Amino acid sequence: MNDESTRDVRDLLGMRTTAARVLVGFYALVCVLLAGFGAEDVSSSWPPALAVLVCTFAAFTLVTVPGDPLPMAATILLAATGVVSSVLVFSVLPVPSPGGIATWPLGMSTVIFTFMCVRGRVLAAWIGLVCMIATAIVWTSVTGQGAATGLSLSVVNAAPVLMSTFFASTLRPLARSIYTLRAMSLQRSADQAASAAALEERDAQLDRLDALARPLLERIATGATLDPAERQAGVLLEARLRDRLRAPALQDPQIVVAAEAARRRGVDVMMLDDHGLDAVPQEEQARIRRAVADELDSVACGSVTVRVLPPGRRALVTILVRGDTVRRIELRAASDD
Repeated sequence: MNDESTRDVRDLLGMRTTAARVLVGFYALVCVLLAGFGAEDVSSSWPPALAVLVCTFAAFTLVTVPGDPLPMAATILLAATGVVSSVLVFSVLPVPSPGGIATWPLGMSTVIFTFMCVRGRVLAAWIGLVCMIATAIVWTSVTGQGAATGLSLSVVNAAPVLMSTFFASTLRPLARSIYTLRAMSLQRSADQAASAAALEERDAQLDRLDALARPLLERIATGATLDPAERQAGVLLEARLRDRLRAPALQDPQIVVAAEAARRRGVDVMMLDDHGLDAVPQEEQARIRRAVADELDSVACGSVTVRVLPPGRRALVTILVRGDTVRRIELRAASDD
């Protein structure tokens, strides 16, 4: 039971819920507000706007992309969030940097990195964080503000990622245990359902056998001599039970009645089922069964062999009639006629 739907950590974190999507909306709104408050410090408005889109897309990806851990393509995009959004905003900031709200991509990208840890990409999150810190250091160094300035602006964001790393080290082993227990529970439920179905089918078969065979068996148990009608009833009952075992797909009331009528006329009827009808639509099965019943009704003497062919054959059912002449009928799906 290793289906991906039973092993997605988003279930444990509630990331599939409406509330999670609302939080993504609030995250996007915060990005917009921070970019708006910092607009007075930038020389152009479109890079911060693009940075807002980058961060929002990253947050949306975190809660919507399935898989545990995150797929590699999504991981690479998320890890690049800090560098891309920071470069966009740094490119339009004045020198010296005003700090604070003006460098908002550092903090908002850190949110992405923390959730990457929980989603199984701890190393990628730290790589993204280190690259973001390096970006800040390079920017402050190139603009003459000093590497220490860039480090002081960005290194504080390592604390949330460190905490999320410890959190992930606790949560993810617990999640694996939950997945294992869930898989065991699903398997146990499936086994119980299969056992219950088997018992139910067995009881139904016993009830049918009891209804069919008990009167004749009780009559035989009395030790009395059976008359010709009773002996014929026994032969017909034996044939009907044999049909039920050999050809379950042909146990339609109209076929059962037609087969018994043919046997009363002295026709030797044999039915076999190789399961070629199992995957056929019900309306198609009904059409085939009507054709089989009609053919049985038309035979006055000799023998009839009705066989449901194995799956994959062109014909679904063959009927071999031996009487005054020998003829073979193939019943196919309506689309093949």
